[in-house]
Amino acid sequence: MKVLIHNARIVSGLEPEHTGWLLTSGADIDRMGRGSVPPEVLAEATETVDAAGRLLLPGAIDVHVHFREPGLTHKASIASESRAALAGGVTSWIEMPNTRPATVSRDLLEAKEEIAARTAAGNYAFMIGATADNLRELQLTDYSRVAAVKVFMGSSTGNMLLDGDDPLRAVFAEQPGRVVVHAEDQGVIDRLTARYSPIPDPENMIWHTRLRPAEACVRATEHAMELAERYGTRLHVAHVTTAAECALFDPDGGDPASRRITAEVSPHHLIHCSDDYARLGSRIKMNPSVKSAADRDALRRALADGRLSVIATDHAPHTLAEKQGDVFTAMSGAPMVQFSLPAMLDMFGPEMAVSRMCKAPARLFGIESRGVLAPGYRADMVLVEHLDEPYTVTDADVLSPCGWTPMTGRQLHHRVVRAWVNGGTGPEALRFRI
Repeated sequence: MKVLIHNARIVSGLEPEHTGWLLTSGADIDRMGRGSVPPEVLAEATETVDAAGRLLLPGAIDVHVHFREPGLTHKASIASESRAALAGGVTSWIEMPNTRPATVSRDLLEAKEEIAARTAAGNYAFMIGATADNLRELQLTDYSRVAAVKVFMGSSTGNMLLDGDDPLRAVFAEQPGRVVVHAEDQGVIDRLTARYSPIPDPENMIWHTRLRPAEACVRATEHAMELAERYGTRLHVAHVTTAAECALFDPDGGDPASRRITAEVSPHHLIHCSDDYARLGSRIKMNPSVKSAADRDALRRALADGRLSVIATDHAPHTLAEKQGDVFTAMSGAPMVQFSLPAMLDMFGPEMAVSRMCKAPARLFGIESRGVLAPGYRADMVLVEHLDEPYTVTDADVLSPCGWTPMTGRQLHHRVVRAWVNGGTGPEALRFRI
């Protein structure tokens, strides 16, 4: 199969936007050029796509998703969420371990890979979760196939809390993989929960931010960074939410592959702040919590100056019934993978979106042959149109079985028209350089 895409505004991740063409050969990009297509290239194509001036981007790589399989398929599955991801321009993803059972062994990793090989619509990989007693499994894991070790320093969905100093030190010091941390200090959360109990109006979701404040995030992130420096661990801090955390990271860091300590931010925290609880309620209840407008604005600046390397969704579907209740009973998490790329294109433009959602995730995690458009790379590609008149997102647009999104009511100008995974040859397991 040779697919020719021409008359496209190409944002490759390697050079400035330009009008040109791209030819695939099987799963790979064969040739690219500027301007009109040479006749000999046109003659080779088995399929020709006129982009009509639309954007042609590398497929987005989401390094933080929860697809809920196995064990929680009443609200999502690898099949359903990978198709929602593809509809939003996400061609590759890395899934988190807090399923049921939690993915804390090599056997359970293999079981997930078998599901993905049968049912996934995009390229896939998984993280293994750390517990107080699975260090040997972490040591024996093949990190050319597994993206990282996920550590929950604060309680979240699932039961994988790892906040004791001895288990944390062992994970940082005695296994060879990258460590990805959910950085919230459980002691701070427990202390504030006890202080404010009983909460006078628990239906008011602002309490979620008060019980899981910036202090909890900063303390945990500082602790994780100290451990990483002490033991030389490759550390990635997931879903940063505070201005104070941003200040901990170096600006203008260059290639994220060369940095031992990196960080990501989610679209939720770039879009929303605690002021939005009044309008959206539990739809934006997530861990870590959304913080102040000042924190949100600091995240945007830190993304622009390189302190935050990656945008990753923390896509976490729950049913609407599970999202009902008060600050204690409404489940934390929200779906985002279907709308992340259009929203970030609107907010930051194509160059920044490609940098933080395509190129940087591939470089940071050592994902081979993906993240940019260039000959010899895998042909993971997304065609996106920019609309002069915006469209309004509704719950009816959601492909996930959860059937809702915190983006409902938001207007967007960018829409994914088509996506190719490996040039249309189908998904495969991601591989990592270690």
